[in-house]
Amino acid sequence: MENYKKQFIEFMLESGVLTFGDFTTKSGRKTPYFINTGNYKTGSQITKLGEFYAECIYSNLGKKVDVLYGPAYKGIPLAVTTASSLYRKYQIDVPFCFNRKEAKDHGEGGNIIGYLPQENEQITIIEDVVTAGTAVRESLALLKNITKATVNALIVSVDRMERGTGDKSTLDELRESLGIETYAIVNIEEIISYLYNREINGKVFLDDELMERVRKYREEYGV
Repeated sequence: MENYKKQFIEFMLESGVLTFGDFTTKSGRKTPYFINTGNYKTGSQITKLGEFYAECIYSNLGKKVDVLYGPAYKGIPLAVTTASSLYRKYQIDVPFCFNRKEAKDHGEGGNIIGYLPQENEQITIIEDVVTAGTAVRESLALLKNITKATVNALIVSVDRMERGTGDKSTLDELRESLGIETYAIVNIEEIISYLYNREINGKVFLDDELMERVRKYREEYGV
């Protein structure tokens, strides 16, 4: 596993974004682990988060990035900090944009704030965690209506590797049905493998008892 993935896992723990216990997901599933990206709330955290997204993009796409798009609302700061990190770390000066929840009928108007993607450019969508993929499909529909640019990739922070509407993971479904590349900074298998019985800052977050619960959950919902 790449070093930046290990650092990201520890970063999520330190930020209170990755937690273990008893939780219920939006879909009603009882899960022993939870990822709450709303717990990123400081300048240092959002700066580091952007660096991890940038490294994921650079590792998988290189410099083949024309535009970053962040779906409102959580995707907005993600796209901004990722663009900043791409320039700071790799000298890639990429424009970014994001949508309004409601179209503006005065001033500059429109649905998009920031750069308007142009024909023949490729858009990379920046998201936090994708569950059913509904927001991604909505983003593609919106972009298709306002630009001739194409979406080439989706970047998320964590792939939970759980079944979507069928037997495949949501990211795999999006890749196949929409024809876009999908990448995650880390996936749940990498998280489990790295944390199992490992002491982080004097604490073991994933011991044998919790690992058994994770295993049973993955057997029922995982891919």
